[in-house]
Amino acid sequence: MKKTILTITLIAAIITASLVACSDGSATQTEPIAVISNDSLVRRGEYLVNGMGCDDCHTQHIMGPQGPALDIEHRFAGFVPGTPVGKADLSVMKEGYVLFGMSGTVYVGPWGTSYAANISSDATGIGNWSEEQFLNAIRNGKSKGINEGRGLMPPMPWEIYRNLSDVDLKSIFAYLKTTKPVENRVPGPKAPGL
Repeated sequence: MKKTILTITLIAAIITASLVACSDGSATQTEPIAVISNDSLVRRGEYLVNGMGCDDCHTQHIMGPQGPALDIEHRFAGFVPGTPVGKADLSVMKEGYVLFGMSGTVYVGPWGTSYAANISSDATGIGNWSEEQFLNAIRNGKSKGINEGRGLMPPMPWEIYRNLSDVDLKSIFAYLKTTKPVENRVPGPKAPGL
């Protein structure tokens, strides 16, 4: 009987020790979360924006001697109206393809035609947005972060970005608010076939 109690106690101790060792401590954390300075948010946001490739869709590409290059003069301006856009061959979409324009800021798919948004700090971009709007846009896929607005259009991967932490999203927003403002009104999406 003593041997059984000792064995059960030993097993319980091993299980408890294993659970404590595997725990990250978040459930019992009582330390306050450190306040992050705006400068730190901006630096982290710059790192994230560059690492996540936001320029790939939100900054036009122009042909240079090495091939397509970012149009830094219009950084984060999205699709710039007047940019040449060829006629899309919609027959290839029947084979499961999506088309990207040469500028990298216009896309054609089963949803129609969508244009990359201006995310610069200009009022025609996100310059007048609140942090709450930005978080709502990314968390819930809402254009301009407005609940009653249309959804964000493909290929914006908001379903992936929504998984970022609040600190990461706030950092991205803080950085984008420091970028050069580029006045540019991006056209709205077009329905399929238009």
